[in-house]
Amino acid sequence: MLRLLDARTGSHAEVRSARLRLLRVCAHVPEAVGGSDLAGLRVLLVADLLARTAELRDWQVLTALAGQDSAQLAVLERAADALNIHPPAVRAGPGEATASLGGPIDVHLVGDDVGVDGDQSGLVARVGPVRPREAASLGEPAAEPDPLAIRLAMLSFPYHRPADLTEDVLAQARPTLAHWRRRVAVWAQSPSRPMPAPVADRLRAAFDDLDTVTALALLQSLEPDEDVPTGARFETFVYADRILGLDLPRDIGRTGG
Repeated sequence: MLRLLDARTGSHAEVRSARLRLLRVCAHVPEAVGGSDLAGLRVLLVADLLARTAELRDWQVLTALAGQDSAQLAVLERAADALNIHPPAVRAGPGEATASLGGPIDVHLVGDDVGVDGDQSGLVARVGPVRPREAASLGEPAAEPDPLAIRLAMLSFPYHRPADLTEDVLAQARPTLAHWRRRVAVWAQSPSRPMPAPVADRLRAAFDDLDTVTALALLQSLEPDEDVPTGARFETFVYADRILGLDLPRDIGRTGG
């Protein structure tokens, strides 16, 4: 059961769709501050996580990118591509998302500075800001040798809480990402084994809540566990990456072991 933290009630609520197995999502991005739009990217990242999780459950997902500045939305969408964020189906101005997606919005994802309409239909989930704002330029995709390190850094914080995207956080994400890719490439040379049932259950439960912090912690503890067959660790990391979107299998075939 997919759940999000409802901004109106402060409690987790089940994600429901007005039309069977079709989920309409609107990502309401805040206005860019100081030339940086990491807060907007984070809203789109959460929309991407929601879509990936729903699609693994055989749902179709349509996402609208909504904001007041059409030029900002175009720039944001290009930056999102560097973070492996699937492009939205449409861009929409204020109040246009329902018509643009052809039906009622099931989930509204709103940035920290975006107001919540009490009469708005669908579940409303708030995405925490990126802070400190003055350090946000450290994480701009164009300036990052591996933009997916920014994605990993953002995933290391609960989506509904502030993300402290500092250089120290990025400095930890970069080697972690490179190390996991090397490990997956080596594990790929071993016979496949099924994911350990307890790990698979915990991963699915975490993703049901978009709890990437728990999912990453599970991978962190599984990676050095020699009691788990190499092939099982490979399958677990590849499965998790279908939602995390970190391109973990990227180095398969590029290493000699």
